[in-house]
Amino acid sequence: MAGYSSDVLSSGLNVVFCGINPAATAARSGHSFSHPSNRFWSVLYLAGFTDHRLRPEDERQLLTYGCGITAVVSRPTTRASNITTSEIRSAAPLFEAKVRHYAPNTVAFLGKRAIRALRPGDNLRWGTQDFRFAGTRIWLLPNPSGLNRSFSLDGLVAAYAELRRHVQRQT
Repeated sequence: MAGYSSDVLSSGLNVVFCGINPAATAARSGHSFSHPSNRFWSVLYLAGFTDHRLRPEDERQLLTYGCGITAVVSRPTTRASNITTSEIRSAAPLFEAKVRHYAPNTVAFLGKRAIRALRPGDNLRWGTQDFRFAGTRIWLLPNPSGLNRSFSLDGLVAAYAELRRHVQRQT
């Protein structure tokens, strides 16, 4: 796990998909969203972000589509629930600096938990938010983890496609 970074970033991306932290499976494989049950790569393709289904080992190709990946907390865990709210808040200054440095058009948080810890008291709903973080537009998406069965594949694709349409209007 040493040396693994969940960041697939470059300056001025259209959207950066942001998780709470990397999965232990990603740290072991060296690639984000690598667990076989994770629907991230399929959802990106089906929602129109990519013209073919990328594999985890192709994650750097995501940059050619104007997209990136990051996490608020860099510590890999077997479950995001192993990350505490205080750990998210402690990681906030470094995360904020990263967002300011790369200056994407939109940061799309995968789930509400991280942004809720960073912005307690805000009324959060899926989709675009009324506030910015580090000067960047915020969008909330359901987490594509195989553990998140609250959203079907079709529901995930619809939510991600809405973001893609929004991003296309902005560029």
